[in-house]
Amino acid sequence: MTTGTILLILLSLGIAAALSYYQYFYQAKTSSSIYKVLAFLRFAVIFAVLLLLINPVITHKTFEVVKSPLILAVDNSSSIVDLKADPSVKEVYEKLSSNAALRDKFDVQSYKFDEEVAVSNAFDFKGKQTNLEKLAQNIKSVYRSTHRATVVITDGNQTTGNDYVYSFDPQQAVYPIAVGDTTTFLDLRIAELNVNKYAFHKNKFPAEIFLNYSGNKSVSGNFKIVQGNNTLFSQQVTFSPNKKSMVIQALLPANQPGLQIYKAVLSSLESEKNTYNNTKNFAVEVLNQKTNVALVSAINHPDLGALKRSIETNPQRKVNILKPAAFSVADGYNLVIAYQPTAEFKSVFDAVNRAGINMMMVTGTNTDYTFLNQQQSNLVFKMSSQREDYTAGFDAGFNWFSIENIGFEQFPPLQNAFGTITVNGNVSTLLSAKIRNIDIEMPLLAFAENQGKRTAYWLGENAWKWRLQSHVDNKSFEKYDVFVDKMVQYLTSNNARKSLVVNHERFYNSGDALEITAQYFNKNYEPDEQARLTINVVNKNTKQTKKYDLLKTNNAFKVNLDGLPAGQYNFVVKELNTNTVYNGSFEVLDFDIEKQFVNPDLNQLKQLATQTQGKVYVPNQVDELVKSLLENPKYQAIEKAIVRKTPLIDWVWLLVIASLLLAIEWFVRKYNGLL
Repeated sequence: MTTGTILLILLSLGIAAALSYYQYFYQAKTSSSIYKVLAFLRFAVIFAVLLLLINPVITHKTFEVVKSPLILAVDNSSSIVDLKADPSVKEVYEKLSSNAALRDKFDVQSYKFDEEVAVSNAFDFKGKQTNLEKLAQNIKSVYRSTHRATVVITDGNQTTGNDYVYSFDPQQAVYPIAVGDTTTFLDLRIAELNVNKYAFHKNKFPAEIFLNYSGNKSVSGNFKIVQGNNTLFSQQVTFSPNKKSMVIQALLPANQPGLQIYKAVLSSLESEKNTYNNTKNFAVEVLNQKTNVALVSAINHPDLGALKRSIETNPQRKVNILKPAAFSVADGYNLVIAYQPTAEFKSVFDAVNRAGINMMMVTGTNTDYTFLNQQQSNLVFKMSSQREDYTAGFDAGFNWFSIENIGFEQFPPLQNAFGTITVNGNVSTLLSAKIRNIDIEMPLLAFAENQGKRTAYWLGENAWKWRLQSHVDNKSFEKYDVFVDKMVQYLTSNNARKSLVVNHERFYNSGDALEITAQYFNKNYEPDEQARLTINVVNKNTKQTKKYDLLKTNNAFKVNLDGLPAGQYNFVVKELNTNTVYNGSFEVLDFDIEKQFVNPDLNQLKQLATQTQGKVYVPNQVDELVKSLLENPKYQAIEKAIVRKTPLIDWVWLLVIASLLLAIEWFVRKYNGLL
């Protein structure tokens, strides 16, 4: 409180005393003890009011003892049970958490961690993953600037997240307690298996397998990949104390379309403590992109054979060369190529338009352009009977699908009728036409989209010469055939827009995040924020049904189905306002990553301790750890002075007391007839 404030308070005392004396003693006609009471009441009221007007700040100082945090983090994953270390973990935790000396020196905080981190002193060891990196991030965010000691009771086997050794603060000591039997057991293990989720039917797909070995003698074994009773790949493997890992590359056939389940098996004649990690199931969805193409032509031409060979280079494509009269949509064609159409193609165009099949039109010197103008409106042809040679110019800005320039400018010219071609509508040009290297601003190869239907226009004959020239330039037909295949892929893909779009995988590993997301669009194909989505999940074997609501996120709806047991599932996503539905299926593979270990990862825990200037302990060294923590001078309690400043105006009770005293004064005066 400042000197000025003290002087004002003394002045207030004087003013309050003077006014009380003047009213009840100086002007009093009689002397009575009642006047003394009234004078005191008036003095108290006036002084309280003046004190509130001065509003002095009251300073209150207290002291608080702040202890260093001691973080006890316990691994709650199922690998603790698999290593038969759960009794040891509980015993170690109880010893540390109940130690009176530690509690006197430290502020003890208990955590459990698996794939998530939580404050807890109860542990069930049912976590499906271990993420020590997340524990490190959590500790750093909660305890930012304090000296702390961290004791991590774990086997050190992390199954998700980045390397935890460098995730902890190197300035804050970590004391890992390694639980589980540290004795080295002979163990062969499939450490990791990498494979693409999708493969194409009748192709081969690669698989990369990492094998690990722990032991003190040389061991031979066999690695194989099986599907049912069929062995698809087999290789002999040998390990030794100096060779403890191996990478195997395998090419597997995709003979059957659909979701295919495979099993990788590593076996030997040696006895192992843990054989669960000798097998690993994985799945690949084999896509059947079988495409039937109708190449319709009324004439014979070398272009027909060149097109058929280029398209059928992809084993998923099949081309039938037909006369116009032999074409029928009932044969299930995905694409129709009309080669130099004339009036004979009237029935072909009518059938294609009714069925909504995508088309490619190849023109040339035998094309009836009057008929072609009647059948489509993307291009308007005004052609003469004169022939002209057109060379190609590549448009690098074309972005409807990915394509590279394979040397189109150096290819021989295509022959077509001379005239003008006008673009009309949503048309994008891939190759522009040139006459004697002069750009005439007409398309040579163009693509159009109209109400979901895709159409290509190849305006010139003798493209067989392009394929031949590409072989001369590259010693292979591959580049040209890939160019044709990409055109066919674009024309055979379905780009129809759906109001309910659901994203999910065809299979999940047990323990992985199992999330399904969905988007719902209104008639303008805008995201509908008011949609209400539910999902029914049915186990194919047990017929058990579960129903969930999909929750709204920033730009989609999401449901988390973690915890489903291994098996095959069908599901239905339904929008309740419109009854729009989506049917799908997925499979949960039986795989528990926490069962892959036979020992604690002592080397990794030692690296963590070294990185943070701590020390690794084992369960029978808990007393040594306690002694070290108690004797460490870095973890000393700090006494902090806490100063609280309170303005007197915040004292509401002072105003209440002043009002009450004023009321008592009025009542006493009234009672004694002094008013």
